[in-house]
Amino acid sequence: MTTTLLRGLPEGAEERVAELYWEAFGHKLGAALGPAGPGRRFIADHLHADRALTVVADDGRVLGVAGYQLAGRGLVGGDAAAIRAGYGQVRGLYRVFLLALLERTPARGELVMDGIAVDPARRGEGIGALLLDGIEEVAAEQGCRRIRLDVVEENPRARALYERRGFRAVKVRRTPWLRDVLGFGAVTTMHKALTAR
Repeated sequence: MTTTLLRGLPEGAEERVAELYWEAFGHKLGAALGPAGPGRRFIADHLHADRALTVVADDGRVLGVAGYQLAGRGLVGGDAAAIRAGYGQVRGLYRVFLLALLERTPARGELVMDGIAVDPARRGEGIGALLLDGIEEVAAEQGCRRIRLDVVEENPRARALYERRGFRAVKVRRTPWLRDVLGFGAVTTMHKALTAR
């Protein structure tokens, strides 16, 4: 089976992308957007297709997705008003607060990765590496000097992939107060410098 890297989202793939994203990050997003059904629906309804790269099989099935933040927009949108509309005024306010804890703003000349999600049955086949190549290409085209990402301590497999691809840890934030709420107790920020083209 061949795979193809695409910029954006294939038409009609929103639910599939939300499913992959939830499978990869639901443990982190669950407190803010859960339970799973409404969380996946919220993500599917608020995707910015122009902030995504996807890997698709020859039958059109999305096997992986990578999101990124650039110029104030990331893969998953939905402002405070959308969250309150989807979850109610009171419950929505709590969720807005939790999502604010996860917010990351790119510095000048920086592309921030929102994460990579790969179909669990297809992990280890190079899909993550293909998505990272695409992210690097987008960053270079946009004149970025570096790519930044955050990886939680509970995901050593992802961190190992990033290290193999040239990312280096620059900071660890200990967040023990978030372990019970968001499911992680430390976040490592990693950078990859890009050479000028």
